[in-house]
Amino acid sequence: MRHVWDSIVLALQALWVNKMRSILTLVGVVIGVMTIIAIVSLINGMNAYVADQISGMGASTFIVDRYGIVTSEEMWWEVFKRKPLRYEDMEAVADQCELCEEVGGRARTTRTVKRGNQFVDNVEVRGHTANYPDIINLDVERGHYLTEDDYRHRRNVCFIGYDIIDNLFPGVDPIGKEVKIDGRKYRVIGFGERQGSSFGRSEDNYIHIPLTTFEKQFGTRRSLRIYVKAPSFEQMEETKDEVRMILRARRGVKYHDDDNFGIMTAADFMRMWENFYGMAAMVMIGISSISLVVGGIVIMNIMLVSVTERTREVGIRKAVGARRQNIMFQFLAEAVILSLLGGGMGVAGGFLLGYIGTSMFGLPTGVALWSVFLGLGVSSVVGVFFGVYPAMKAARLDPIEALRYE
Repeated sequence: MRHVWDSIVLALQALWVNKMRSILTLVGVVIGVMTIIAIVSLINGMNAYVADQISGMGASTFIVDRYGIVTSEEMWWEVFKRKPLRYEDMEAVADQCELCEEVGGRARTTRTVKRGNQFVDNVEVRGHTANYPDIINLDVERGHYLTEDDYRHRRNVCFIGYDIIDNLFPGVDPIGKEVKIDGRKYRVIGFGERQGSSFGRSEDNYIHIPLTTFEKQFGTRRSLRIYVKAPSFEQMEETKDEVRMILRARRGVKYHDDDNFGIMTAADFMRMWENFYGMAAMVMIGISSISLVVGGIVIMNIMLVSVTERTREVGIRKAVGARRQNIMFQFLAEAVILSLLGGGMGVAGGFLLGYIGTSMFGLPTGVALWSVFLGLGVSSVVGVFFGVYPAMKAARLDPIEALRYE
């Protein structure tokens, strides 16, 4: 054990003597580990965010829209030619579907919302049915959501997000006040809880109005997204089949033809996300691993230079009794210490990148303890792998030839 400790001390002294060279040697490992940690943190955060968004649908809820899940360019051109889903389609599902517990709809557009001389650009204006909160989770902070009377009578009322409050009602209670959308006045009846930003996009920049009012102001050309809630998860497939039959009949789809609309569940969205992030993660980690390989090659190169520079030192140590394994462990310790230092700095840098991504760009990140051990483990493996050859070369030096070396 004493020999091991002495080898580590000698390795640290050798690294300290060549501080600048040691620091430059760390760069490749630092960049590689930092990138891996940042990617893992981003993937963890995105998984949690997507799971949270999808869970808002509920296990027994599914969505019907014009496109469905597009998996190829050829499919995109095919779905682009499909007929839009209309208000009448939603009404037909609501009237004819016996298993459907709730049927709702949504249309959307982007507009500027004004109050006096103040305005908010690129607000997502969503036309909803009044039962939307019964189908999709929606947290109301104050006031209330759209009612059946609002929906039936096409009232100019709205439910707003915090971006509207922050920009148009600073320090003012917005309930009962009015905003304008394309010159038309809407009275605020409630607002949702603050959701923050994700992927650089605010989740609070929205305004909900009754779907009937939306179509009165913006027309009926846009395709609807229909939300359906089944009685239970066990009955969801049966409910989907019933909705499919209703829409196929309305849209004139022949028996042997595919649906000209898409039906999506929370499981479908999650599966699509898992396929995407699995492939993306492999590509990103593969690219970042190149930095680790480059860093390992730099470590091996520097260690070979160090062996050449310290050939006489190795000869003296062997002459006074140092064994081959002592010499080998000393140089291997230098490579591993360099890698671990680079790994530690890379872990810290990866967490810093994650923090910057969250605070500046709204990227969801999640720090996992196992990722710390992953970074340190990967860096130590790099040190051992690329440090073995220089260490073996130093250990095999002939003491007589080494003492003659100038």
